[in-house]
Amino acid sequence: MKAKINLWIVAMLVLVIGIIFTACKDNRNSTAQNEKNLPKTITVSGSRFVDQNKRQVILNGINIVSKNKEDGYIFQGGPELYENLVKWGVNCIRFIIIWDRLEPEPGVYNEEYLKEIDQRIALAEKNGLFVVLDMHQDLFSVKYSDGAPEWATLDEGKPHTTGAIWSDAYMMSEAVQTSFDNFWLNKPAPDGIGLQDHYASLWQHIAKRYADNSTVIGYDIMNEPFPGSTAMESTRTLLAAYGELHYSLTGETLDEAQLTALWADEKNRMDALKVLSDKENYHFVFSRLFKLNKEFETTYLQEMYQKVALAIREVDKNNILFLEHSYFSNTGVASSIERVSLLDGSPDPLVAYAPHGYDLVTDTEAVAMASKERVSYIYEQIDKKGKQLNMPVWLGEWGAFYGNSTSVIPTAKNAVNLIEKHLFGNAYWSYDPGTENLEYFKQILVRVYPAYTNGELICYGNDFDSHEFTMKWKEDKNNNAATMIFVPSLSKLDMEALREWGDVGIEKISYSDAGWLIVPPIKGEGQRVLTLDVSR
Repeated sequence: MKAKINLWIVAMLVLVIGIIFTACKDNRNSTAQNEKNLPKTITVSGSRFVDQNKRQVILNGINIVSKNKEDGYIFQGGPELYENLVKWGVNCIRFIIIWDRLEPEPGVYNEEYLKEIDQRIALAEKNGLFVVLDMHQDLFSVKYSDGAPEWATLDEGKPHTTGAIWSDAYMMSEAVQTSFDNFWLNKPAPDGIGLQDHYASLWQHIAKRYADNSTVIGYDIMNEPFPGSTAMESTRTLLAAYGELHYSLTGETLDEAQLTALWADEKNRMDALKVLSDKENYHFVFSRLFKLNKEFETTYLQEMYQKVALAIREVDKNNILFLEHSYFSNTGVASSIERVSLLDGSPDPLVAYAPHGYDLVTDTEAVAMASKERVSYIYEQIDKKGKQLNMPVWLGEWGAFYGNSTSVIPTAKNAVNLIEKHLFGNAYWSYDPGTENLEYFKQILVRVYPAYTNGELICYGNDFDSHEFTMKWKEDKNNNAATMIFVPSLSKLDMEALREWGDVGIEKISYSDAGWLIVPPIKGEGQRVLTLDVSR
């Protein structure tokens, strides 16, 4: 009897070991498959972001930022944040870095800050997230908000004036405008070296550090470049254009003082914004800034971009240069920036267009009243410029909905639908602790999207009302890589319908209901269409 029991035990052990071995084998295959499917690098091919498997990439990102000097300008979120970003469908981060701490003294670079940045990049790498480093500024300097160190702030003692909204100071503060003027003129810093020359050298130092880091895919050279004192003329131009529009609509003539008072009063400003909710009216007013904007971008901004680009390319020939348009182009004023060149004068192929798109009510209590027509106009201008440049478009900032939860859902829905319509990459502004609990984030931002597409992505979109996702793409017959679609709630998929559609696989993201829908290519297949019902 004892022998029989021992044999039975041995048999059971063999069976268990076999099961364990099989399970381990399956896990190894799954891991290998996952390694095969997920991208390891991102670069540019023509007007698209692509991975090492030549799949078209949608960079779906978020801004990680601290403008707090006491925190060392480092967002304090730890490993859990980066793990959660993956579960929310984020595949890239626009990581904000600040000149003030990077170069506290002329020509002296802060190794401690760079090591703290390294640590966050390592967390991103561990979770398969890509990083774009953004040299951020608001109102140019740490003296007025964040950005340049005090030694690089040549304001000539001019007064600093603020308004009801923080960004009003761009248009009102002589100190801010003069500081920008002197930067664009490359005036010498206290050590006798030009401000832009310092800026380019700093970027070269950063690029040398990350040239061979595949997690860092590129450099956003300057956040929202502002033209400086020509803003005064821009203000007068906008007021005059609005005066003309007001007269054409009402027959009433307003002088400059009346127009200024109109925009200064919150109620009257809201009334004026209603008038500008019409696309034609909006274009009539803001297109008047094109000439001034073009003069700044083609003369000063382009020159700075070229200087920095050449400095970076001396040490890094692999990463992407992200070029933003001017501050005023955030409002839909057509941009005139162009591709930068390599040292031999040939066009740099690794360049992306990184515009921002904000409605006029951003940073006000009326953010939920963003005009669909205005936002549509702004995004159309961005799309047009991206096509003209033949560059991939990465909307580096949009949203800024902050603590609003349900009131901005229609606004968020409209913006996301436009982002999908134009096939933009994007980085939502911005993550704060608790953002993931807000309704607009859960319902709209965390959504199904085609992260990595074999071939050409023709179109895709979410119908948030019917909870239906559709994508259409032209598969590359010579590419064996699978198309990967992020799904925030795999349990909501109609698996029966999915099985009828074809041979697809699922890869879950650890400790979540989110995961990837893996669509292998079909030989000989051309255009493909996939519709998902995620309403359950």
